[in-house]
Amino acid sequence: MNNKHIRAAALLLFGFLQPYSRYAYRAVLHSAQNAGWNGLVPAETILIPSKDLTMTTDEADAAGQRLSHIFIRRITDKGREEITTAGMAEIRRTPDGKSVKLLMKNGQQLRFNDQGRPEILSFQDFTMQLPVTGPAKLLRARGGDERELTLFELAQQAESGHSMISQVALRGELYGRLAKAFVLPLLALLGVPLGMAAKRSGRAPGIIVGGILLLVFFHLVQLGQGLAETGRISPEMGVGIPFFGMAAIAFGVFLTSRKRPGETPVGRALEAIGALIARFKPKQFQTPA
Repeated sequence: MNNKHIRAAALLLFGFLQPYSRYAYRAVLHSAQNAGWNGLVPAETILIPSKDLTMTTDEADAAGQRLSHIFIRRITDKGREEITTAGMAEIRRTPDGKSVKLLMKNGQQLRFNDQGRPEILSFQDFTMQLPVTGPAKLLRARGGDERELTLFELAQQAESGHSMISQVALRGELYGRLAKAFVLPLLALLGVPLGMAAKRSGRAPGIIVGGILLLVFFHLVQLGQGLAETGRISPEMGVGIPFFGMAAIAFGVFLTSRKRPGETPVGRALEAIGALIARFKPKQFQTPA
């Protein structure tokens, strides 16, 4: 795979696949967190169908309708807390499907009267009707966050000047994605000195140095974007300094390795890391002949 293919794959990944996958992940997470309550109670699970209702049970059948040792905390319409416990309970769906009836046996209920005094009710049979909550609204449309926009959408909104997202955030995200995409071919220039040094120091130090350089670059790009959003630096400077710094390191090390193979800063760093790894590597014990 040549540099053109690498750049194309990087642009496709950072420019289009990543924003769509980011929004899809948020949509799935939003649906899972706001799925509503269908009237079933799983065993050993704290269920919160709404902000005014919390339920849990120690045991439940496979259908989640016959429960044992149930606990219910509810806030009534008057804003008073109500705690109900029961040894057994059975859930029955109402014909309209909008609520369920909870038929409880052998339990107690703690509630507060109009004067705010606590009252305890012991019962052998007690019926409580609870509403079934539907799923919440779907997640907002894609594009509310600059990280969900594709490269073309970022460039279009940054040029139009009519976006709800600030121009600095749009430009910073656009330049950051382009920098991440175009830095990958530069790593090929580091492959030559890393490969030469690996003959003497092994592969592990080369992987460590390459990973550290890439990690530092990505964090510096994020730092530059953050400084640009606060107005301390322009997006061009915040993203351009890490990118051109990384490019200078890659070209400098590559040109140095062509003149004096192995005598590069990367080579010396690999030798130092290899020596450090060898120092902590467990020694092999040999049995006397």
